[in-house]
Amino acid sequence: MNSPASVLENAVAVADQVRTNLVKPLKNEYVGKDEVIDLLGLCLVAGENLFLLGPPGTAKSALVRSLAQKLDGRVFDYLLTRFTEPSELFGPFDIRRLREGELQTNTAGMLPEADIIFLDELLNANSAILNSLLMALNERVFRRGRETRDLTFVLTVGASNRLPEDEALAALFDRFLLRVRSENVPDEMLSSVMEAGWKLQTEMRRPANHCVSIERLRQLQQAIPDVDVAEIRPVFVGLIGRLRHAGIEVSDRRAVRLQRLAAASALMCGRTSANRSDLWVVRYIWDTMEQVEVLAKIVDDTIQVSDDAVAAESVHPRASQADAPNPEHVNRDLDQIESQIPGATDSGTRSWLNDRLGILLARVEWIPAEEPRQFLKERIEVLLGRIDSVGQQASSGEAE
Repeated sequence: MNSPASVLENAVAVADQVRTNLVKPLKNEYVGKDEVIDLLGLCLVAGENLFLLGPPGTAKSALVRSLAQKLDGRVFDYLLTRFTEPSELFGPFDIRRLREGELQTNTAGMLPEADIIFLDELLNANSAILNSLLMALNERVFRRGRETRDLTFVLTVGASNRLPEDEALAALFDRFLLRVRSENVPDEMLSSVMEAGWKLQTEMRRPANHCVSIERLRQLQQAIPDVDVAEIRPVFVGLIGRLRHAGIEVSDRRAVRLQRLAAASALMCGRTSANRSDLWVVRYIWDTMEQVEVLAKIVDDTIQVSDDAVAAESVHPRASQADAPNPEHVNRDLDQIESQIPGATDSGTRSWLNDRLGILLARVEWIPAEEPRQFLKERIEVLLGRIDSVGQQASSGEAE
């Protein structure tokens, strides 16, 4: 039996392989996606689920497929619709066994046998598959009738272009411990994106170069509880308390599981014990877009410490203070909203525009410079007033 020290030594070596042979090459292939890729690597090491939010065409599925190609495991990749049936995910009943009077699922090539799972348009999940998905993601068990089997996947990624709007889907969303936005890159990076994308088409025709085995990843995930997180636990508890006080719900279950991500962050830095910098992972537990900036501010206040307290070489790169909102980007978003106001004759569109402005107003509060912050706040107030005027005109027209 291996000692805890040797287990951790092996875990650090595998985590280094993930960082060097998987995360870094993916960053070279996908320009402007460093944040998403860092979180993919982190969740792969920790064995936790990741949710990607973003519009179509922002490389959500491509990233996961490229990651899977660099591993030697089995992949299950499926686009959910409102009509997806359980057999499409978990497999149909085995006809031969059915004739013998035995109900058994043929799972060949399906979700129960996968090492990496990607569920696109996750929030299209319907009631027919919801319970099975919840059990699979939370308990890692597939159950159908008397049939029960353990699931051994190392990573599940869900993606959608929207957030959940009802309680049933919120429960599914809750099974994804971390959430990250995948958006179109800024215009100034588009040329680099096109060049890298063109090169990637050539690379994908070549035989896959498996950089880490699935078995070694499983051993790495099993070693996570051996990482020492005792040093940061008091700080962690204080951080969770601040978030709850700020109105951000963090359940006890999620707080416990977040320790796995802090431990994985330590391993990715070559450490066997976690420090304050590993709490950067808490930035990504938001439920709504309004929480993103609030989380970033509270987490950054918690992990910013003096150079004497934490050696620079042991600090996770993601622990550096999150970028403040870019006033130009916010103003560009406001331009898009303004162009849609004249046509917002129905209440649904006006409600959506109001929600978008509310999100932008929350972001504006974190712009450091007073002048652009005040300008954007005033512009948002003007746009809110214009939406209200359009609504009043629409109501008057209906009354006539």
